[in-house]
Amino acid sequence: MGILLLGLTGCITAPVERATVSRAVIGESRAEKNQTGLSDLAIQAIGLVGVPYKWGGNTPAGGFDCSGLVVYVAYRAKGLKLPRTVVEMSRFGREMEVDQRLPGDLIFFNTTGHPFSHVGIYVGKNRFVHAPTEGGTVRIESLLSSYWAPRLTTIRRLVKS
Repeated sequence: MGILLLGLTGCITAPVERATVSRAVIGESRAEKNQTGLSDLAIQAIGLVGVPYKWGGNTPAGGFDCSGLVVYVAYRAKGLKLPRTVVEMSRFGREMEVDQRLPGDLIFFNTTGHPFSHVGIYVGKNRFVHAPTEGGTVRIESLLSSYWAPRLTTIRRLVKS
């Protein structure tokens, strides 16, 4: 039970044997070409690139885990108060189709065998900002990478754009 709770509260990016979702992320989002979405969330997230990863962390001074980063950015950019865990966060907003994603949308991944074990913030052009792992830093990565693309589970928009 303790291991399950650890996986639900932190951001664990341990390898999984096979992808649980096979969703293609190809090309630029159709929606992205014509709208800015919640770009202030994306801008705020990009500004935190380089902050150290810290399990349970939720401030730039103390470091971030994935959900702590998203909670911090949503509050600073929009005044939104999100729940602290990835699973609870996955229930907020509206699910979007992959080709409708916009900067500022939340991107959820299955990295541990659970559909909502990691979260990041989409920043445009198939890239997202996240706090991936112990010993790392907040960084920008591609949704097209061989690691992230098959692990994508859902995209959620917090507020109507």
